[in-house]
Amino acid sequence: MLDLAAELDRWCRRGHPFAVATVAATRGSAPRQPGAALAVDADGTVLGSVSGGCVEAAVHELCRAALSGEGPPTVVEHFGYADEDAVAVGLTCGGELDVIVQRIDPADRPETAAALAAAAAGEAAALVRVTAGPAELLGRALLVRPDGSHRGGLGDPVRDATAAAEAAALLAAGRTGTAVAGADGSRCGQPLELLVESSVPPPRLLVFGAVDFAAALTRAGAFLGYRVTVCDARAVFTTPGRFPGADRVVVDWPHRYLDAEARAGRTDGRTAVCVLTHDAKFDVPVLSLALRLPLGYVGAMGSRRTHLRRLERLREAGVPEAALARLHSPIGLDLGARTPEETALSIAAEIVADRYGATGVSLSGAPTPIHRPLPALGPV
Repeated sequence: MLDLAAELDRWCRRGHPFAVATVAATRGSAPRQPGAALAVDADGTVLGSVSGGCVEAAVHELCRAALSGEGPPTVVEHFGYADEDAVAVGLTCGGELDVIVQRIDPADRPETAAALAAAAAGEAAALVRVTAGPAELLGRALLVRPDGSHRGGLGDPVRDATAAAEAAALLAAGRTGTAVAGADGSRCGQPLELLVESSVPPPRLLVFGAVDFAAALTRAGAFLGYRVTVCDARAVFTTPGRFPGADRVVVDWPHRYLDAEARAGRTDGRTAVCVLTHDAKFDVPVLSLALRLPLGYVGAMGSRRTHLRRLERLREAGVPEAALARLHSPIGLDLGARTPEETALSIAAEIVADRYGATGVSLSGAPTPIHRPLPALGPV
């Protein structure tokens, strides 16, 4: 639901009720992941999608029923492949999904309205909802902030604390997902299934090197939803006019800028760093730092010969082998790229593949799943 926050927040501010269907859980090759949502207001306006088309009509009817009062205000519906009739309501892709449908009256669900407002403003927040468990708890919601503070409730302080801890872990990773807790608040006993939707500021893409490839990569990064910064110490090349797709253009030594951003807490495990200068006086200092930071992706441009020379210089700078193994160089996937735009596509594709632990190989004939679960989080 938080992926529709910009518009749903406006609906909340008008005080108008609406109904929203949210993917609560998936199994198999489901087309959308938990958190994907479809919303309907009293005027019939429809936002979003829960399946890419195959169950939209049925979900739309559930939303209309919840909004009109003809159906329950909160219901969880299961959709799967219909073996007897493939054209019946179901997922012909072979997957399964559970969808929670709720009527949202902003005045009656202040924690949900607050979560939508936070997401619309680009603030970090998580919305926890009960999607399976005792009937009286179904749809109960809890808003969780990054510091673990929360509002709303699931009916019990211990249960709230457990849910808040689960949500804080997902929020710290910038992920939406599911969690299970006992109905009494512990992690045992009767299971209570939770949908945790995380809203975090956009991830950052730091591009070091004010070159033509950087201009193309800023556009690709913006398309993927990154906040893009281009940084180079050479002022004559590092101008906003050359990089209109960047959110920021900074004249500074790359390692000095990265160090300042990391110390200020403006980098995290989702941050991608791309070093495009293939010039040792720039590359080695910034890569020596980047490979020691908990970043999501670190890549460097250059030929294979340049890469080998760079590795030796990084070893001389004291970078351990375990850190060197994190370096993507030569940067990008093997697409046969020639132009800056094609090269930017290969780099962006590698960033996405690395983020989800994918191989980057062609799906045609590959044994790997198309829709894969995110890597599991460690214990809270």
